Amino acid sequence: MRVWRGGERYPGGDPAAGIESSHAFSFGAHFDPANLGFGRLIAANEERLAPGAGFEEHPHSGVEIVSWVLEGELTHESPDGPPVVVRPGDLQVLGAGSGVRHTERNAGSVPARFLQFWLTPLGEPGEPEHRVVRALPTGEPYPVSRAGAALTVHRPGEGERCDLPAGEWCYAHVASGSVEFRDRGAAGEHTRYAVAGDAARIADAGTVTAVAAEAGTELLVWSPPR
Repeated sequence: MRVWRGGERYPGGDPAAGIESSHAFSFGAHFDPANLGFGRLIAANEERLAPGAGFEEHPHSGVEIVSWVLEGELTHESPDGPPVVVRPGDLQVLGAGSGVRHTERNAGSVPARFLQFWLTPLGEPGEPEHRVVRALPTGEPYPVSRAGAALTVHRPGEGERCDLPAGEWCYAHVASGSVEFRDRGAAGEHTRYAVAGDAARIADAGTVTAVAAEAGTELLVWSPPR
């Protein structure tokens, strides 16, 4: 297990246009052959948009894009349907499939902050898909089937623990609050403290427990589907 700090992320975006980005993996102009992704993830970005700022219409293909709003709201627009507003607690999944175009914008009056994860599909891209899950239940894995992965959102109270799922990989991002990751390996227990913006990358998961170090903690956990 290694905890990557939020300060280790690559900066991006366009601050002059009201867009500030932090990238956990190689992205855009930042190329690191030793940090191309983890598990099925090829991007784990934190985006901050000023009111009115956003990403103009652009294309995607062959990628599953999952967005989780932390503050404010995110408006998604595409030529294939009406605008959709995503707010905290909602999960948006865009399966780009064989090709899709869309716009992402903060149409609200306050700054927006959201996490966006990109995953590689297992097989052929297929047709584009778009769905929003309102008020995603806490602690229940949500499968992103075409990528062979699942996302679980945990909101443990202070001192409460959650066992991270066993599997060949697990990516746990601290969205808010702070967490102690306790690894009960063969060499004994090791603890790593993580705050908002940090993420644990765990290979051969199954011996790691996350314990909330404060109230208001939210932990997003990616793993193979169970």
